[in-house]
Amino acid sequence: MRFMVIVKANQDTEAGKMPTTEMLAAMGKFNEDMARAGVIEAGEGLHPTVKGARVRYSASGPGVTRGPFSLSPDLIAGFWLIKTVSLDEAIDWMKRAPFEPGSEIEIRQVFSAEDFGEAFTPELREQEERTRAHAARK
Repeated sequence: MRFMVIVKANQDTEAGKMPTTEMLAAMGKFNEDMARAGVIEAGEGLHPTVKGARVRYSASGPGVTRGPFSLSPDLIAGFWLIKTVSLDEAIDWMKRAPFEPGSEIEIRQVFSAEDFGEAFTPELREQEERTRAHAARK
Protein backbone atom coordinates (compact mmCIF):
# COMPACT_ATOMS: atom_id res chain seq x y z
CA MET A 1 0.00 0.00 0.00
CA ARG A 2 1.13 3.49 -0.72
CA PHE A 3 0.56 6.37 1.65
CA MET A 4 1.05 10.10 1.46
CA VAL A 5 2.27 11.52 4.72
CA ILE A 6 1.27 15.17 4.88
CA VAL A 7 3.29 17.46 7.13
CA LYS A 8 1.09 20.27 8.39
CA ALA A 9 2.25 23.87 8.16
CA ASN A 10 2.72 26.07 11.22
CA GLN A 11 3.74 29.65 11.95
CA ASP A 12 7.42 28.85 11.47
CA THR A 13 7.01 27.09 8.12
CA GLU A 14 4.72 29.86 6.85
CA ALA A 15 7.30 32.46 7.95
CA GLY A 16 9.92 30.63 5.88
CA LYS A 17 11.96 29.67 8.95
CA MET A 18 14.41 26.99 7.87
CA PRO A 19 15.18 23.94 10.02
CA THR A 20 18.36 23.82 12.08
CA THR A 21 21.36 21.74 11.08
CA GLU A 22 20.45 19.32 13.86
CA MET A 23 16.89 18.91 12.55
CA LEU A 24 18.15 18.42 8.99
CA ALA A 25 20.58 15.77 10.20
CA ALA A 26 17.89 13.95 12.20
CA MET A 27 15.47 14.06 9.26
CA GLY A 28 18.22 12.87 6.92
CA LYS A 29 18.89 9.87 9.16
CA PHE A 30 15.17 9.09 9.35
CA ASN A 31 14.91 9.26 5.55
CA GLU A 32 17.96 7.01 5.19
CA ASP A 33 16.38 4.47 7.55
CA MET A 34 13.22 4.46 5.44
CA ALA A 35 15.28 4.16 2.24
CA ARG A 36 17.23 1.18 3.60
CA ALA A 37 13.93 -0.50 4.50
CA GLY A 38 12.52 0.20 1.02
CA VAL A 39 9.72 2.36 2.44
CA ILE A 40 10.31 5.87 1.04
CA GLU A 41 9.41 6.70 -2.54
CA ALA A 42 9.60 10.50 -2.28
CA GLY A 43 9.75 13.22 0.31
CA GLU A 44 9.97 16.99 0.02
CA GLY A 45 9.46 20.17 1.96
CA LEU A 46 7.36 22.96 0.47
CA HIS A 47 7.96 26.69 0.33
CA PRO A 48 5.52 28.86 2.32
CA THR A 49 2.19 29.79 0.75
CA VAL A 50 3.46 33.31 0.02
CA LYS A 51 5.18 31.66 -2.97
CA GLY A 52 2.10 29.67 -4.01
CA ALA A 53 -1.29 30.04 -5.61
CA ARG A 54 -4.71 28.40 -5.55
CA VAL A 55 -6.82 27.73 -8.62
CA ARG A 56 -10.57 27.51 -7.98
CA TYR A 57 -12.80 26.10 -10.70
CA SER A 58 -16.30 27.36 -11.38
CA ALA A 59 -18.84 27.40 -14.20
CA SER A 60 -17.42 30.75 -15.35
CA GLY A 61 -13.88 29.35 -15.51
CA PRO A 62 -10.89 29.01 -13.23
CA GLY A 63 -9.94 31.79 -10.86
CA VAL A 64 -6.49 32.25 -9.33
CA THR A 65 -5.61 33.50 -5.85
CA ARG A 66 -1.96 34.02 -5.02
CA GLY A 67 -0.61 33.43 -1.52
CA PRO A 68 0.02 34.00 1.25
CA PHE A 69 -2.92 32.16 2.75
CA SER A 70 -4.16 32.31 6.33
CA LEU A 71 -2.68 29.68 8.59
CA SER A 72 -5.23 26.87 8.82
CA PRO A 73 -5.25 23.11 9.38
CA ASP A 74 -5.35 22.46 5.61
CA LEU A 75 -1.97 24.06 4.85
CA ILE A 76 0.87 21.69 4.01
CA ALA A 77 4.57 22.22 4.72
CA GLY A 78 5.87 19.00 3.17
CA PHE A 79 5.17 15.38 2.38
CA TRP A 80 6.47 11.86 2.02
CA LEU A 81 5.23 9.17 -0.31
CA ILE A 82 5.86 5.83 1.39
CA LYS A 83 5.05 2.20 0.67
CA THR A 84 4.17 -0.14 3.55
CA VAL A 85 2.07 -3.27 3.98
CA SER A 86 -0.53 -1.48 6.12
CA LEU A 87 -1.64 1.77 7.69
CA ASP A 88 -0.34 0.46 11.02
CA GLU A 89 3.15 0.04 9.56
CA ALA A 90 2.98 3.57 8.11
CA ILE A 91 1.98 4.87 11.55
CA ASP A 92 4.86 2.96 13.17
CA TRP A 93 7.33 4.58 10.77
CA MET A 94 5.93 8.06 11.30
CA LYS A 95 6.06 7.71 15.08
CA ARG A 96 9.85 7.65 14.59
CA ALA A 97 9.94 10.91 12.61
CA PRO A 98 12.01 13.56 14.42
CA PHE A 99 9.36 16.24 14.81
CA GLU A 100 9.19 18.76 17.62
CA PRO A 101 6.27 18.72 20.08
CA GLY A 102 3.20 20.36 18.57
CA SER A 103 3.97 19.21 15.02
CA GLU A 104 1.26 17.33 13.18
CA ILE A 105 1.15 14.98 10.23
CA GLU A 106 -1.65 13.23 8.38
CA ILE A 107 -1.36 9.81 6.74
CA ARG A 108 -3.59 9.10 3.73
CA GLN A 109 -3.68 6.00 1.53
CA VAL A 110 -3.02 6.60 -2.16
CA PHE A 111 -5.49 5.04 -4.59
CA SER A 112 -4.28 2.10 -6.68
CA ALA A 113 -5.68 1.06 -10.06
CA GLU A 114 -7.68 -1.74 -8.43
CA ASP A 115 -9.56 0.75 -6.25
CA PHE A 116 -11.36 2.18 -9.29
CA GLY A 117 -12.97 -1.11 -10.32
CA GLU A 118 -14.59 -1.49 -13.74
CA ALA A 119 -14.63 2.28 -14.37
CA PHE A 120 -10.86 2.07 -14.89
CA THR A 121 -11.06 0.30 -18.25
CA PRO A 122 -8.15 -1.54 -19.89
CA GLU A 123 -7.72 1.46 -22.22
CA LEU A 124 -7.51 3.86 -19.27
CA ARG A 125 -5.03 1.55 -17.53
CA GLU A 126 -2.83 1.55 -20.64
CA GLN A 127 -3.02 5.33 -20.80
CA GLU A 128 -1.99 5.53 -17.14
CA GLU A 129 0.94 3.16 -17.72
CA ARG A 130 2.12 5.24 -20.70
CA THR A 131 1.90 8.42 -18.67
CA ARG A 132 3.88 6.92 -15.77
CA ALA A 133 6.51 5.48 -18.12
CA HIS A 134 6.89 8.86 -19.84
CA ALA A 135 7.22 10.65 -16.49
CA ALA A 136 9.84 8.13 -15.33
CA ARG A 137 11.99 8.88 -18.40
CA LYS A 138 12.16 12.61 -17.63
